[in-house]
Amino acid sequence: MEQALDGLDRRAFRWRTGREGKVKVEDALGTIVEEVRKNADLHQSMMQWRRDFHRHPEIGFGEHRTAARIAELLRDWGIEVTTGVGGTGVVGIIDGCRGLGRSIALRADMDALPIVEQNDFAHMSAHHGLMHGCGHDGHSAMLLGAARHLADGRDFAGRIVLIFQPAEEVLTSGAREMIADGVLDRFPFEAIYAVHNYPPLAPGTAAVRTGPFLASADSFHIEVTGLGGHGAQPHLARSPVAPACEIALALQRIASQSVNALDNCVVNTTMVRTGDTHNVIPDTALIGGTVRCFREEVRKDNAAEIDRIATNIARAHGCEAKVDYVWGHPATINTAREAERAATVLTSLLGDRQVITDHPQIMGSEDFAYFLQQRRGAYIVLGQGGSMIHNPRYDFNDEILSTGAAYFVGIALSELAGGPAKPSGS
Repeated sequence: MEQALDGLDRRAFRWRTGREGKVKVEDALGTIVEEVRKNADLHQSMMQWRRDFHRHPEIGFGEHRTAARIAELLRDWGIEVTTGVGGTGVVGIIDGCRGLGRSIALRADMDALPIVEQNDFAHMSAHHGLMHGCGHDGHSAMLLGAARHLADGRDFAGRIVLIFQPAEEVLTSGAREMIADGVLDRFPFEAIYAVHNYPPLAPGTAAVRTGPFLASADSFHIEVTGLGGHGAQPHLARSPVAPACEIALALQRIASQSVNALDNCVVNTTMVRTGDTHNVIPDTALIGGTVRCFREEVRKDNAAEIDRIATNIARAHGCEAKVDYVWGHPATINTAREAERAATVLTSLLGDRQVITDHPQIMGSEDFAYFLQQRRGAYIVLGQGGSMIHNPRYDFNDEILSTGAAYFVGIALSELAGGPAKPSGS
């Protein structure tokens, strides 16, 4: 269907080895990105796919149209496809023509957000209340572009597993559901890579780091119960309002007073709700917030501290506090070998001054973390500029589609040309 990469010189994508047999990825990668970026057909195809996905956004586990379109394209290119993995997930398999070898995975997310879009361009959402406000339309289009090239040439040994994941934005997690559905056993791979657009960085730049990159994301909900009554007779009641206010303020001090200053951490009270009118003491007050950190020990300590603070303050006021701590996604932790390989590929694509390998940790979260708990891998961000994600005026920057596709191609060929991986955990 698409002729995006038909005109490319296949010799540019073959890896050259030195006298010691080590792969010189830098030489080939520079040529890869140059050819991909110059290919107008490839860029046009990815832009059309991306804008079609943007026009028809679908919420997590409801990506039926998106998944069907992705599966159709993959099959058109001769890629073995399995649908319905973990709900609406799509998995494609590309085997190289050079025989058996290692297996690696490339992952893109597909779902949209429940946001009313405020853009007015031609490809704005056709479904009121839903929009691609996080760029997953672009991530899917980039991986499709890479898949088209990899399937056309297949000039590698081993296997590439393409994972189009549903429901990254929901707590139940498409990554976790795909793992529960056996994606790791049904389609085995040794390492996995993912890309996300990142508006704070300019187009033509990227960032990756070894170790924890994105934070874990938990939430808490506290119900403080007292005894309602007349506002003029507080001595006959047990107001939950004062303890709720004290709890909200006390929780704000956890990050500064209870957590080691060397550990990045956020404990943020974002909601306090109680009462309906000025002269009635309510029975209950509700408090909610978010917790972000990068180490499991800190995560567990935060949960215990929230419970301790809420319980004791409520008790001191003659009230009770019920704490519901919701464990969300864990921290996204890149393994050293894969983060270094990603940095090498990105440097070949963008230049060493455009790749940040010591980027500050990001307090946002990603359910890609569940894959990284099971396999080695790396998560990188590509600069795209413009509005922040989860904004009703956000739109993915089509300018970076070719860079993302070239990165996926480069990391795949780099991995499959690079020889045996180090043992897990190294």
